[in-house]
Amino acid sequence: MSSSGQERDEEEQARLEAGRLLFARPCQFVMGAVSLDDLPEPDRPEIAFAGRSNVGKSSLVNALTGQKTLARTSGDPGRTRELNFFDLGGRLRLVDLPGYGFAKAPKEVAARWTKLTQAYLRGRVNLKRVFLLIDSRHGLKKSDEEVMSDLDKSAVVYQIVLTKLDKLKASEQDAVMARTLQQIARHPAAYPKIAATSAAKRIGIDDLRADIAELALPQ
Repeated sequence: MSSSGQERDEEEQARLEAGRLLFARPCQFVMGAVSLDDLPEPDRPEIAFAGRSNVGKSSLVNALTGQKTLARTSGDPGRTRELNFFDLGGRLRLVDLPGYGFAKAPKEVAARWTKLTQAYLRGRVNLKRVFLLIDSRHGLKKSDEEVMSDLDKSAVVYQIVLTKLDKLKASEQDAVMARTLQQIARHPAAYPKIAATSAAKRIGIDDLRADIAELALPQ
């Protein structure tokens, strides 16, 4: 192996180790916010997880943190209508946003969640990145494109996370990756890297942890 190749390998190992160490820290539910007045002080970096209902947000958060029931807190009926904040070892907050595409929610409730989420995304000064979850079996839908356009207009950086990758054959995985990369190329606020994951099989979890670690406070 060339010296440059070895250096790249060492850098990648260091990156993955930083992700492992960050998520080895305790992660705890802090609060659920139902209005902008309820938000915690913007005193540390935040990353937010967004996506359609049933895209696998809870499963992904649990896989990242290694806690099987952590995100179940935000799955309780009283909390699904809130922005749920989790503290990761004092270095980062994870924010679980209400799912969009509310098939079972009354229109007025869905509108209220959407308004709160949009206000948070547009005005949160310590928000470092939105991780936009997309079901790999279905790819980007119209509602996803609408969210991406809103984030583009607000200049909020977002990264696509494909979920449930284990449900696809290898050839299908390559196809959805290529198609999604092509689609995000026309979105100025889209981070030019796709995270391909499966919470069930732990595919891509270590790499996503490393991406997130780069956004946290230094140790």
